[in-house]
Amino acid sequence: MGELSDYVRFLVSLFAILTPFAALPTFLTLTQGETPEQQRLTALTAARTVAGVLIAASLSGDAVLSVLGASIHSFRVGGGLVLVLMSLSMLSAKVSSVQQSAEEAVAVEDRTSSGVVPLGIPLLAGPGAISSVIVEGHRLGSIWHQLGVIVCIIVVAAALYWSLRLAVPIGEKLGRFGLNIINRLFGLLLAAIGVEMMAGGLRALFSGLN
Repeated sequence: MGELSDYVRFLVSLFAILTPFAALPTFLTLTQGETPEQQRLTALTAARTVAGVLIAASLSGDAVLSVLGASIHSFRVGGGLVLVLMSLSMLSAKVSSVQQSAEEAVAVEDRTSSGVVPLGIPLLAGPGAISSVIVEGHRLGSIWHQLGVIVCIIVVAAALYWSLRLAVPIGEKLGRFGLNIINRLFGLLLAAIGVEMMAGGLRALFSGLN
């Protein structure tokens, strides 16, 4: 099992990658006109979806890489690139096309979706989050480390639930301008995480050239 500081760092990184503040406008649109109880159920559905998808990705990461014939190092480079692309959109206060396509955005506006799609998948539990938990789960390869990663996912999903539950008061207090500022700050953090992930993968891939 890794050091406690490693899991704390993973917690913060995963929370930044999920970018719950970027999902608040979508959640408010999706639940407009709903009762507080209906909003609570939507938030709970989204959090459960995120937890289930990420835990499944963490547990099946080795099998996925084996089927694809890809190494964990190349997957780190690809995952880091996804995070960088997401961060660029966040720095522009936009939802990345990596997280949500134009068709999915229309589905939100038409309110034909639920907390599972597109809120849970792919807006929150998207390619960036999935690749991150696979990489972290593969880092030590022990069952205790895998358990620690799952605990981190559950904690982040709980924090995500409460972020969505408080979406209405947060939105009223911060407004669109305040949310955009927070998204840009998270985007900057996400860019650093993505670059670090790519750098680690590239160092491992080209270690023979040193």
